[in-house]
Amino acid sequence: GHMDAMVLQVRRSLAFLAKQYPGIRGIYLCGHSAGAHLAAMVLCTDWTEFGVVPDIRGSAQRPGVYDLEPILHTYVNDALNMSREVAQRNSPMLCVTQAVPAACEVLVAVAQHDSPEFRRQSQEYSQALRSAGWAVSLLDLASVDHFDIIEKLSEDTYILTQIILNMIARA
Repeated sequence: GHMDAMVLQVRRSLAFLAKQYPGIRGIYLCGHSAGAHLAAMVLCTDWTEFGVVPDIRGSAQRPGVYDLEPILHTYVNDALNMSREVAQRNSPMLCVTQAVPAACEVLVAVAQHDSPEFRRQSQEYSQALRSAGWAVSLLDLASVDHFDIIEKLSEDTYILTQIILNMIARA
């Protein structure tokens, strides 16, 4: 399906970067909403089939979709046309156990005014990562919604901007 293809494209892109630029000092993932879903899927990739293991040092994910099953019966699935099997295969929440804890720090951020479903999924996903041994932080940002949580990243004084830059500086 479309979802399998999108996830594979992102995984191939990371494999390409790792092969093309072997001397880089690490890769950092950053995603918002559907992009956070794709970043999370990268973290549970079995890289053996790609012939390279990208040096992913960190992942900053803002309100993401970590369980695709609730989408199946919404208008969002009209374009995706996902079956239950495709939704399960591409739900980061369900592949966390496959993730090998690495030197990768994961930041899951959620906005105070995000929908209850985004908040629930972010909390459950970060807990699943923590249970699997990942270094994960859940950041609940006050006074922002699903859109300005990302729009404010251009501000030097924004707490999320500072946390992401500090994550990169520590590595």
